[in-house]
Formats: sequence, C-alpha cells, structure tokens
Amino acid sequence: MISIRRFVGCLFGSAVLALGALMATSGVAAASPPATCSGTPSSPGTLAGNYPSGVRIEGACEVNGGHAEVHGTLTLASGADLIAAFALNDVGGSGTSSLTVLGNVRVESGASLLLGCDPGHFACIDDPSQEHPTLTSADYISGNLTETAPLGVVLHNTAIGGNVTETGGGGGFTCDPSGVFALFGSPVYSDYEVGSIGGNLRISGLTSCWLGVVSIRIHGSAHFAHNQLKDRDAIEILDNHVGGNLECRDNSMVWDSGETGPGLYPRAPSPNTVAGKRLGQCVLASPATDDSAPGPGAF
Repeated sequence: MISIRRFVGCLFGSAVLALGALMATSGVAAASPPATCSGTPSSPGTLAGNYPSGVRIEGACEVNGGHAEVHGTLTLASGADLIAAFALNDVGGSGTSSLTVLGNVRVESGASLLLGCDPGHFACIDDPSQEHPTLTSADYISGNLTETAPLGVVLHNTAIGGNVTETGGGGGFTCDPSGVFALFGSPVYSDYEVGSIGGNLRISGLTSCWLGVVSIRIHGSAHFAHNQLKDRDAIEILDNHVGGNLECRDNSMVWDSGETGPGLYPRAPSPNTVAGKRLGQCVLASPATDDSAPGPGAF
C-alpha cells in the first residue's frame, strides 16, 4: 500500500510539473516577435516610439525626428543600415531625436550603425550649420554592443552599459567609399568617440580604412588585436580613461597623438589614462615626428 506521505509527495510533484508546464505555455503564448524596420537608402524606414519586444532592422532605417525606445534586443540584419545621428524632434513634444535600447544591440555581417552626434566631433546630419554645428544627440544602450563582421560602426555621444565587441569586418584594406558610407562620400571606417563603456572594449580582426577610439571612459579593459587599417593615421587611441588594461598587439599601427597639419607629421600628444597595465604596442607613446622612435612617455 502506498504511504500517505509518498502519495501527497506525488500529488505535490505532479502539481508543480503541471504549473510549470502552464507557465511555460503561457510564456510562449504571451511572447511577441520583434518589430521590423525596413526600407531602402533612398527611402529608409523610420524607428520612432516604444518597442516592447525588440526590433530587427532590415535594409535601411533611421531614427530621425523623434525618440525611439527599444526594450530587448535591437538587431541589424546582415547588410542593414541604421542611421541615428539626427538631433531635431520633428514630431512635437520635448527632447530631441535619439535612441535608447534597454537591452543589447547586435550588428551582423556587412551591417552599418551610425549612432549619436555632437558639435565637436561629428555634426548631426540635420544640423542647419555643418560648418559651425551646435546640435547634439545623446544615445544609450543598457546592455552589450556586439558586432560580428560589420561594414562599419560609428558612435558619438553614446553611453553603453555593458561590453563593446567588434570582430572582423570592415570595408577591406582600402579607403574607397562603399555601402552607406558612399552616401556621405566617406571611406568605410569604425569610430567610438565621446561616450562611455561600462564593461570592456575589444576590437579584433578589423580590415578597413580608419579606426578611432577617442575620449571614451572605459570602465573595464581595452584590447586591440590583428587590426589592419589602410590609413597610416590609424588606429588613433586618444585621450581615453581606461579602468583596466590597455593592450594592443599585431595591429598595422597605433597612435596616441593627432596630426596638427595636412600631413601625418608633426603630431600633438593625446595620451590615455590607464589604471591597469599597458601592453604590447600601447606601452610607449607614438612618434611625434617622422624620424622619432616611439616614446618616451606612456601611451
């Protein structure tokens, strides 16, 4: 005869399994697919408003004229373009045109992301005066920014709560315009300027024209490895605050100085502040003149 204790235990176990199955079924039924923003370079889709279940970008899309808030994952599909470098709010209300992602951002193969703008480093596309810009758009990603073989990623005035990882990609070992960059008459490049990264920054295997990391507060470590850039003025790693280590290995060139004229030299030092160790190519300052060796100061 089955004991009362064992019988009650069986009933309780069955009830838990049934409840778990019901909750799982309810969860599947309640989940909504991500929204899709799609278009063409000549007629891009518009990302605006609140998206509670994530967003997938296919083709060309822009954040232009209002605030967009994405909950969950924002994915740029292979070959997609997302331009969120506008400032003006054309849909009424307060604030400016900007993007907030309360989750992660994924940039897939061949995709391009232009996010954020400010007068000092990258003028907003809709600023009435491109020669003397005044407008700003600040953007936010609470989680990680993961880029797998993107064409190019250009971030300005953007705060990222997690890690930033760019692996592979680029426009090739050339400075010829292509993709969305051709619309601006620009070579393909990746750039991170004037913002913050809550975790680590890791860029590896990029082959492109130019790469810059400028005035970023990186709370973790920064790693640059196996990146080959056509422009002799890359990779520029300038005036960053790195909470962990700064490591550079097997890159075409790294600089902690900026050119002061039309040529590669002379250059003005713009060293980084590093709380941890400086490793590899990022140990000694880059040359200031054409015939000088690296150093003598810290990168």
